[in-house]
Amino acid sequence: MSSRSFADLGVPTDLARVLTDLGITTPTPIQAATLPDSLAGRDVLGRGRTGSGKTYAFLLPLVARLQAAGGTARPKRPRALVLAPTRELVGQIEQSLAPLAKAAGLTTRTVFGGVGQGPQVTGLRRGVDIVLACPGRLEDLIGQGHCDLSDIEVTVLDEADHMADLGFLPVVRRLLDRTPQGGQRMLFSATLDKGVTVLVKRFLTDPRTHEADSAQSPVAKMDHHVLHLAREQRIPVLVDLTSAPGRTVVFTRTKHGAKALSRQLNRQGVPAVELHGNLSQGARTRNMAAFHSGTASTLVATDIAARGIHVDDVALVVHADPPTEHKAYLHRSGRTARAGAAGTVVTLMTEEQVHDVRALTRAAGIKPTVTRVDSPRHPVLAELAPGDRVLVAGGLVLESAPEPARGPRRSGGGGGRRGSGESGATPRNGGGRNRRRGGGGSGGSGGAGSSGSGASSSGAPRRRSGGQGAARAGGSGRPHSAAGFSSGGSGRGR
Repeated sequence: MSSRSFADLGVPTDLARVLTDLGITTPTPIQAATLPDSLAGRDVLGRGRTGSGKTYAFLLPLVARLQAAGGTARPKRPRALVLAPTRELVGQIEQSLAPLAKAAGLTTRTVFGGVGQGPQVTGLRRGVDIVLACPGRLEDLIGQGHCDLSDIEVTVLDEADHMADLGFLPVVRRLLDRTPQGGQRMLFSATLDKGVTVLVKRFLTDPRTHEADSAQSPVAKMDHHVLHLAREQRIPVLVDLTSAPGRTVVFTRTKHGAKALSRQLNRQGVPAVELHGNLSQGARTRNMAAFHSGTASTLVATDIAARGIHVDDVALVVHADPPTEHKAYLHRSGRTARAGAAGTVVTLMTEEQVHDVRALTRAAGIKPTVTRVDSPRHPVLAELAPGDRVLVAGGLVLESAPEPARGPRRSGGGGGRRGSGESGATPRNGGGRNRRRGGGGSGGSGGAGSSGSGASSSGAPRRRSGGQGAARAGGSGRPHSAAGFSSGGSGRGR
């Protein structure tokens, strides 16, 4: 962490006060490195891992510049643009921006697919200072004549490498071509692949390059473990780990796998929700609200959640399916040990995956502790996820309307080749029965025994001590097929 304050770096007093009110007083390394240049109006290229504090690194200079320039936005002509690859990430940025924008007297508008465009069009027509957008929907609204980028003073690309992975670069290039050449541009990315380098060379003018906590650098407070087990032990071991205290994010390789595993965990008594590209907007918002509030203690996700989903106090990340590339491993793992907190990352490895997992961890630059586990009673599980195991009969039941049939995708909902994975909504903290395990998490999620309303679960929690209880809960008398959540192959569904 930097010893300098935000004021020392040049952040305006009123904006620094907003951060102080939020409990943010010390700049992270990426913020300390980039703010002097970005506040001076220079183009900036920042490399930093997910969770390193990049959001405030670009929001502070963006708001400061618009505040200093004064004036108001004309109808359909925003003054600043932030592009992000997913709806969830747009929502996270909006949450961080809101208090800064309020202090500076600026207006904001989110633009993404998967929801009706009416409110977005109305907001743009009234005039808005800052637009936070996914590329596909924004380009669609521009094509319809609802938005014009010719007044843009500041442009930000967040998670540029993820936009490249999702196939958004052609859309991003077209959007940047519509912004004035003299405007300030900031690009933030965890890695610099070929596609990102092309954007830098084409659109950034004499950029100042800063790197802090890159995706390849280790996180001192993140412990990496590999559990070598038989395929039939994966579900019982997952039940034990996820029924321990604290929030857990479990990653699968496919959308089908996330859905199936979420159902299996709920059947075994672990309140879990899923997040993947096949969910409707309402389902994604509802599930993230349940996880944020603590109603669901486990989130089962595909790589869509590896970027832009910020949930405080995720104690454990589990790779139920090892990813196919080291970048995905690092971004998934970044859901824990955020902003200086500690966290544990566990990868489940079957015999046929040994070679691939070794190559994966070597490419990621980590040396995990490998343990052979023969049952959910193994003592290492209690070490990785300490505390009493708590199971709820029936898992989590969220009261919601049925999912609508998925018809042909409307124009503007995406922009990338994986259109179902790039857009989402702002997670909203929801009420709900807060079923916590053992010690519980912080951030308003409550401890064991707290309650509310909005979601129901059948039966009372069953508490088991240490790492022993879930052995019986996980083993239901029939073998758990490995195909129950994801195949051992390299499915690419997200």
